Amino acid sequence: MQPRPDVPPRPGPAPRGGPAAAGARLAVQEGAGVEGLADGRRFCSLTGRAVLRVIMLLKANLPVIGTLSLRAASPRTGHCPPRCRLVYRAVTVSPRQWSSLPIHGCTPGKPFAHRSELRQAKRIVVKLGSAVVTRGDECGLALGRLASIVEQVSVLQNQGREMLIVTSGAVAFGKQRLRHEILLSQSVRQALHSGQNQLKDMTVPVLEARACAAAGQSGLMALYEAMFTQYSICAAQILVTNLDFHDEQKRRNLSSTLHELLRMNIVPIINTNDAVVPPPEPNSDLQGQMISIKDNDSLAARLAVEMKADLLIVLSDVEGLYDCPPGLDDAKLIDTFYPGDQQSVTFGTKSRVGLGGMEAKVKAALWALQGETSVVIASGTHPKVTGHVITDIVEGKKVGTFFSEVKPAGPTVEQQAEMARADGRAMASLQPEQRVDIIHRLADLLTDNREEILNANQRDVEKAIASGRLSPPLLKRLSLTTARLNSLAIGLRQIAASAQDSVGRLIRKTRVANGLDLQQVSALAIASGNGLLLKGGKEANHSIHTLQRLTQDALAAHGVKDAVQLVSTREEVEDLCQLDKLIDLIIPRGSSQLVRDIQRASKGIPVLGHSEGICHVFLDAEANIEKAIKIVRDSKCDYPAACNAMETLLVHRDHLRTPFFDQIIDMLRVEQVKIHAGPRFASYLTFSPSEVRSLRTEYGELECCIEVVDNVQEAIGHIHKYGSSHTDVIVTENEETAEHFLQYVDSACVFWNASSRFSDGYRFSLGAEVGISTARIHARGPVGLEGLLTTKWLLRGHGQGVCDFTEQGSMTYIHENLPVPHPV
Repeated sequence: MQPRPDVPPRPGPAPRGGPAAAGARLAVQEGAGVEGLADGRRFCSLTGRAVLRVIMLLKANLPVIGTLSLRAASPRTGHCPPRCRLVYRAVTVSPRQWSSLPIHGCTPGKPFAHRSELRQAKRIVVKLGSAVVTRGDECGLALGRLASIVEQVSVLQNQGREMLIVTSGAVAFGKQRLRHEILLSQSVRQALHSGQNQLKDMTVPVLEARACAAAGQSGLMALYEAMFTQYSICAAQILVTNLDFHDEQKRRNLSSTLHELLRMNIVPIINTNDAVVPPPEPNSDLQGQMISIKDNDSLAARLAVEMKADLLIVLSDVEGLYDCPPGLDDAKLIDTFYPGDQQSVTFGTKSRVGLGGMEAKVKAALWALQGETSVVIASGTHPKVTGHVITDIVEGKKVGTFFSEVKPAGPTVEQQAEMARADGRAMASLQPEQRVDIIHRLADLLTDNREEILNANQRDVEKAIASGRLSPPLLKRLSLTTARLNSLAIGLRQIAASAQDSVGRLIRKTRVANGLDLQQVSALAIASGNGLLLKGGKEANHSIHTLQRLTQDALAAHGVKDAVQLVSTREEVEDLCQLDKLIDLIIPRGSSQLVRDIQRASKGIPVLGHSEGICHVFLDAEANIEKAIKIVRDSKCDYPAACNAMETLLVHRDHLRTPFFDQIIDMLRVEQVKIHAGPRFASYLTFSPSEVRSLRTEYGELECCIEVVDNVQEAIGHIHKYGSSHTDVIVTENEETAEHFLQYVDSACVFWNASSRFSDGYRFSLGAEVGISTARIHARGPVGLEGLLTTKWLLRGHGQGVCDFTEQGSMTYIHENLPVPHPV
């Protein structure tokens, strides 16, 4: 049966690069298969990487040479049902265009300098250590881990990358098979010779590694093939020895084979041929530009360099490279390792299985780095990261140890956090008047250097305007003015006045027993004695650096300059959230998306903040019109981008179609506020404004939602359902109604006849606001100095022990509350 002329016949596998070289015509169907036509014939079915490449070529506006009818083939029959018929444009693809994709790889001659650049890695070698592939008993494979690794490799392959795997595991797999065969054979022989069903204890002899490898290679490869088949990816096995790299012809043949497999979208799976491999030669690890194939670490490094891979990922049973054996208490994981740092590392013993230890991995990694391939060593066995370790590395996340030739000019973020913690503790030990002096110095510096600060800020604003990326409300938030600087200086002096006795202030005093007195004092950002690690937005770069320098100048007067650090490296926010041993609290200030991302990423560090500022103003039936207009205007129009700006106006039903309501609407129109109608409000109108998409929306601009409610209880229910527990307001002259609202609305700030914009640390006389918390524990609402304070307990005794308070003891608990002296 001849195929329809507009439907190419079912394809068979063909080289991925062949059509490109021939200038073939290609067609793309997103979400289905990809089929091509060359000289009127079907040449292949493209999936995964090829799909992405062809889509990118089409989006790149390459020359169109015609169209090609294409229908999605049934996965069961291979036939194309008419209802799926689609027509896509075709393009002429040259070899140069075929490789011109967003996944560019690293700059020729240079490995990646920073983790964030790993997203560009195009050709990736993944080395699986023996401890990753094998079970804990070393007899058999860790199938769960292996399946996860295959899935991640498949995801990256289908993104358009070229993946190669260097794997161990043949010996372990073969050992499992041979042990089973030996035990089965022994049991059969014993049964035949004894004539009884009672079997003696059977022992398995020591199995020779080469025999195990010979027995396990085929089974290991069959397992890989079965797993990759689930993702429609083909895999191919290549066994090598050291001799294959020393013989020039064999080396060229190996390289040609690997390139051909990659060209056909096949994942090569490489292993040393342990069935015949000779023992490694002594002292032949590194010889000039060559590395001896002693184990799979050196094999992976050699292949990565030979194949000009962009990235080599070495998976082992440890999280990365430590400065000393990871079992020691003071061992620290090295985030980034630079050539020449070997002297600062003390290596331990090798893993429980395999030939190489961490020292061998580091040597192989440095050799690959010298050969212009980036390297990351990470854990492939940790249960919390195994399922996404490879993809996380390629996404540039802080996983394992990254090897880089480019050493940063300044300290790492971990070093900055350690410096901030050390000087923060030193600052907490300063006398109260010394901390106050620092704050006064900073206030004076803001005033004296006003022009420098404003000039730096103006550069940020001009750059933001030129980029066109910031909306007018965000531009307003970015801008500094003389009035704002004056407010900052005033706020600092307010902090100084209230912080005189903040740290070390006696909160509670209890006599536990005679001669045993307990005190609770505030402990722990300058005024509260905290170290600070700051990371600002890049759009405020000049402003932030100027303010940071002035802050450190003020701190330097009392020897604690490093207590406040500005993170200016390429660290992702998610990476900072993992420093739970160095960071005690995260205070996000920015968009609701930023706050949500931090709350999601920070699993070990508390977050003080709110994800959204959906604030309500409720106009009760007994609201005063003059107060209502003033409060609504101020709450919405004073600063629409602020988190305490009104987003929803709740109107009592009795106000509809009255002069009261008309005046409110007229005021909003004069202020150019765009109105969105809630579902109930829209039902009252013949011609309504655009209906709101969601009643849980933070506009951040001159926009708001208006909704109708029947009474105060319904208003409270609406706020609890759609609000963010930030700030909510009632406008009414009825005191009973107001008190009911104040008591039952569960928000951080609840106001009666006052603008929502009062929800601010400066306006609350907190001196300054470090954040606004909508949490229901500890600090809530605008957080100032007091919100950053924790407490510690001081117990002074004379040698007492709890045994003194038992039935046989001589002491009893008093638990007497003692008076706490208040500062004059």
